[in-house]
Amino acid sequence: MLERTYFTYIMASRSHTLYIGMTNNLRHRVFQHKWREQDGFTARYNCDRLVWFQSFSDVSLAIQREKELKGWRREKKIALIEQTNPTWQDLSREWYEIEPVDLKRALG
Repeated sequence: MLERTYFTYIMASRSHTLYIGMTNNLRHRVFQHKWREQDGFTARYNCDRLVWFQSFSDVSLAIQREKELKGWRREKKIALIEQTNPTWQDLSREWYEIEPVDLKRALG
């Protein structure tokens, strides 16, 4: 049987607006957020930086973690991010050949 990996993740905007999600393909889902492939919260608030993620082998644990994080106060979410990513770097920055920001700079 094929083992899958599931991820709970946090995307952020430059102004630190946070979005929490869950997926079984983190690289693809982050790409969708960055390129605004779907209308919604992350597109509206420009949440295009992956600032935290956790992997699971059980989908129910990933969903449970997503719900848990969504129930936290903002301060606790920020503390979680800053434990492993104190400067809020985009953890997916090297995953793609070009970023939407780079394309805008090149064209603009």
